Amino acid sequence: MSGEQSAPTGPDFEQGVLASEVLEGKPLLGHVQDQAAILTRSGGKLYAVGATCTHYSGPLAEGLVVDGTIRCPWHHAAFDLATGACTRPPALGAIPCWNVEERDGRAVVTGPRSTDAAAASSVNTAASPARPERAATTNTARVPSSIVVVGGGAAGAVAVATLREEGYVGPVTLVSAEKSGPVDRPNLSKDYLAGTAQEEWIPLRPDTWWSEQNVTLITDCAVKSLNTATRTLSLADGRTLEYGALLLATGAEPVRLDLGDGKTPVHYLRDWADSRAIIDRAATAKSAVVIGASFIALEVAASLRARGVEVTIVAPESQPLARVLGDELGAVVRELHESKGVTFRLGRTVRSADDTGVTLDDGSHIATAFIVAGVGVRPRVALAEAAGLAIDRGVRVNEFLETSAPGVYAAGDIARWPDARTGKPIRVEHWVLAERQGRVAARNLLGAKERFDAVPFFWSAHYDLVINYSGYAEKPDRIEVDGDARARDCTVRYFEGGRLAAVATIGRDLENLAAEAALERA
Repeated sequence: MSGEQSAPTGPDFEQGVLASEVLEGKPLLGHVQDQAAILTRSGGKLYAVGATCTHYSGPLAEGLVVDGTIRCPWHHAAFDLATGACTRPPALGAIPCWNVEERDGRAVVTGPRSTDAAAASSVNTAASPARPERAATTNTARVPSSIVVVGGGAAGAVAVATLREEGYVGPVTLVSAEKSGPVDRPNLSKDYLAGTAQEEWIPLRPDTWWSEQNVTLITDCAVKSLNTATRTLSLADGRTLEYGALLLATGAEPVRLDLGDGKTPVHYLRDWADSRAIIDRAATAKSAVVIGASFIALEVAASLRARGVEVTIVAPESQPLARVLGDELGAVVRELHESKGVTFRLGRTVRSADDTGVTLDDGSHIATAFIVAGVGVRPRVALAEAAGLAIDRGVRVNEFLETSAPGVYAAGDIARWPDARTGKPIRVEHWVLAERQGRVAARNLLGAKERFDAVPFFWSAHYDLVINYSGYAEKPDRIEVDGDARARDCTVRYFEGGRLAAVATIGRDLENLAAEAALERA
C-alpha cells in the first residue's frame, strides 16, 4: 500500500537553506513545490529526497540516515538517497529525488534527478535493463530459462517484483493456493480487521500490475508435487509447469485445534478470506473467545474490541508474549487489553467446544458462538519434504537461501538459514523479513551469490500501542529495561550468552532503527 504525500512544511528547498544547517546524518524537513522533502548529508554529500515513506506514509524526516540510505522509523523500509529507489522492504515504491547543489553557502534544489528512481524501484517493464549497481553481482551465464515462485505471500510477491527490477526478461510464474493475489498480510489482523483500513489498501499490487510485468499469476491453486530431477511442478488443477529455477515461499499455516466434536466453527486468521470471515461474524456477534495469547491472537482481540465485541482470551501462559518480549512488556500489553475491556483466562486451556461456547480444563464454561484461535503456525514444508529437500523444522537453506536441490531456493516462513551473527540455523516468521528474503533470493536465482544477513524486524500494534522489535533472541538469558513501558517510552534489550541479540522499543522509533543498524554490524 502506498501512502499519500505529506503536506508541505518547512523551508522551500528550491529557494535554498544555509548549507551549514544541513548536518551529516540529520534529515531537515522542508518541501519542493508541493511535495514534502528532506535535505541531508551522507558521507559529506548533499541529498534531497521525498519525506514520505511509500509504505503507510511514515515520516522519513524522523528516520535514520545510514550507509547512503534513509530508513523509515515506522517499519524500517530504506531508500537510496542518490536515486530515491527503495532498497529494502516493506516499501515497494520509490520516493521522489532531486538534484541539490551548494551555492554561495546555500544548499539549493535545482530540479528532479535524471535517474528514474521510480522505474528502478517500482519496476517498469519486463524489458527494462538490469540496474547498473547490481550487474556486477549477477552471473549472466547462470540466468535461468524460466522462473516459478510457489507462494503468494510476502517473500513470493517481492521476489517476483525484484526479478523484473533486476532486468530478468524470461517467463515468470507465481502460483498461490490463496484465492487472492499477494496482500498486505499484517493489515489483516490490525487496521483492516478493526475496520479502519480501506479494502483497496490490501492488495500489494493492482490487478493490472501482473500482466503489465508479463508475470503469470495463478491463484486458488495448490502445487501437488515437485520433481527436482525433471524440474517440473504438478498443480492441483492438472497442469504441469517446467522451471529453470524455483523459489519455494509456501509460508506457514495456523495450528488447528481438536476441540472434540469437530463441528464447532473455529476461525483462524491467515489470509484475506479469513479476515473477511471474522469481520462478517463480528458484525452480529456480541461476544467472542480468542484462544491463544500470540501476537496474532492479541491483535485480533484488539480489532474485535474496536468493533464492539466482548472478548475473552484463553491461554496457558501466565503472561501474554512473555516468552518473546519478557514479563514487563507482557504485563503492559495485558494491562492495556484489560483497560479496553478484554478478559483474560490465563493458565487455562480449552478442553472442548460446542455451539454453546467453550469448556476449559478447569471445568468452567464460557458462553459464546464466536471462537477465534491464534495458537501459532507451522511452516508448510510438505511439498519440499516430499520432493526430498533437506528439512530441519523448516526447509534448510544455505547463506544464499539455496536448498539442498540445485536451482531451488526457499524464503519466508519456511526457510531455516544460518544466522550471519551466530552461525546457528534459525527460522523466523516475520513479514518484513520474508520480504527481504524474497528480494535476496530473487537476485540469487539470477546468479548474484548474495548472502542473506538482514536483521529480523517486526512490529505489533495493540490499540494505540506499537512495539518495534529488531533482532532475534530465541531464549534470552538477560533482559534489561530502560525507561517506562507503561508511559510508552522504553527500550528493552535482550541478551544471549552476553551478546546483545535483540532490542524492542515503545515510543523510541529512531532508537530502534539505530539498534537495527548496530546489530547489522555486529
